Amino acid sequence: MSEVKDHKLNELQSTAICGNDISSSCLYVSALTILYAGQFAWISLLVVVFVLFLYRKIYNEVVGAIPLNGGAYNVLLNTSSKRVASLAATLTVLSYMATAVISSVEAMHYLHGIVPYINVTIATIVVLLLFTFLAILGIGESAFVAVIIFIIHLVTLSILVLASVLFIFNTDLSTFHINWNMPLASGGFATALFLGFSAAMLGISGFESSANFVEEQQPGVFRKTLRNMWAIVSFFNPVLAFLIICIIPLTQVGEHKESLLAFLGQTTGGSWLSILISIDAVLVLCGAVLTSFVGVSGLLNRMTLDRILPNYLLKQNKNGSYHRIIISFLLLCLSVLFATNGHLEALAGVYTFSFLAVMALFGVGNLLLKFKRKKLPRPERARGIAVIIAVSFIVAAFVGNVRLNIDSFYTFINYLIPALAFVVIMLNRSFLIKLLIDILDYLYNPLRKFVINSNRYLQKLNQVITEQEFVFFTKGDDVAILNKVMQYVQENETTTKLKIVNVKLHNTSNEMLIKDIEVLDRAYPEIHIEFIEMEGVFGPTLIDELSKKWMIPKNFMFIASPSDRFSYRVSDLGGVRLIM
Repeated sequence: MSEVKDHKLNELQSTAICGNDISSSCLYVSALTILYAGQFAWISLLVVVFVLFLYRKIYNEVVGAIPLNGGAYNVLLNTSSKRVASLAATLTVLSYMATAVISSVEAMHYLHGIVPYINVTIATIVVLLLFTFLAILGIGESAFVAVIIFIIHLVTLSILVLASVLFIFNTDLSTFHINWNMPLASGGFATALFLGFSAAMLGISGFESSANFVEEQQPGVFRKTLRNMWAIVSFFNPVLAFLIICIIPLTQVGEHKESLLAFLGQTTGGSWLSILISIDAVLVLCGAVLTSFVGVSGLLNRMTLDRILPNYLLKQNKNGSYHRIIISFLLLCLSVLFATNGHLEALAGVYTFSFLAVMALFGVGNLLLKFKRKKLPRPERARGIAVIIAVSFIVAAFVGNVRLNIDSFYTFINYLIPALAFVVIMLNRSFLIKLLIDILDYLYNPLRKFVINSNRYLQKLNQVITEQEFVFFTKGDDVAILNKVMQYVQENETTTKLKIVNVKLHNTSNEMLIKDIEVLDRAYPEIHIEFIEMEGVFGPTLIDELSKKWMIPKNFMFIASPSDRFSYRVSDLGGVRLIM
């Protein structure tokens, strides 16, 4: 298992895993954008490129400062509360779930066009089972498959672009002139651009995936994955939309919207190119399924470590993968597939709004990082005004998609509410356990034996939860800062025990700190505070020793934001959390 954990993904592998998702968007985003923006679709797609450029710095700053798995959940957990972070995590899981099902269904529709006798639903289930097995084998094997799919996809798109350019040079531009003078179906120029932009935002889904498995990447690779994904989207999406406008009459786009690139290939290169694009579509959409499994595995693992999900999910197999998480995700995907009967519009509603909400929350997390974690070192900083502009574009796209399809928004809400309800239950399980104890006490007389046994079990279960010790490393902070620490622990963690540790230099006095802690011990009688002072140097080695000695996981240890003079990065501390 250690060998698997030590294996880090290089630039190509990491780009391929998340790039298959974002680059597969060109299979459908051109048609969607043209339907709303007409001949100006390429401009809408260029606006999306600009928004994605802003988000490159936003992601670089956040992940550079806190290079841990989890994406939007990770940044909000370290800058706000668990409840807010859990909202982002729930939306991300919904997005991954819809992505996996949509991509597998779409892939099998393309395959059905090549092999008509296959059953789409059964084939979709087989695809989900196949990639579940691949994800269980480990991230190394997943990356190998992703790289092959990614290279084939880029080569195929390049052939299509080249064939389309040659076709234009060998024909007149009459189709382009007709298309350019077509009246806009969506109203005025501004409205068409806005609706086209809203639809085109689906073309960057998958951009957030790299942040969800950053711990599995080699140092410095994350920034390169964002650059590579941006470059791919910046070239292929606008260029393909412009080529379509030059070659295919706009009146025919709606007829071929589900396989527009295959129709473009048929027009410019013949049946061989159309078949090649269809095969490529099957492969790259399956690659997007793989991206969902890899991304959700890193996210759910982090949520489970933070006690938002049951610890049952943390078991690893010999390959180092969390097979229970992967199998649970498979069951969720199958339930969605059967609940919607593979209906793409319903799935797209969950997919679209979840993805846009996650992107907006990540931008909000970046702003919170600027205000609440100013001293935290980071390799790059996004300007505040740029973050606000980027989030505003995302909000506009969200509103635009509500306007385009209100029914899809209602479908999204129908999936979001049960998911949030489950997370709320997990976050408040201690309260619910106590409530159950009170109910059982009320029923004590008629059900005495049952009540006694159940009460004993629940008391033991609650004791296990509340006796989990937490650790805060203090630099000798004053009572105001320590009071904020106590408030955070009281509001966000279920515990009755807190160790406050001060690693001091030789002959340093802690008299004032001891008095402050005595005051806090009286102010928070429900939490037992144990003050420990020791001589030494605070760093990863000391944290590792104390974690083993006290049998306290590192993600239950807290520190305040370190200054620029701190010798280590946050990721070097093994999962220690920032709460100030």
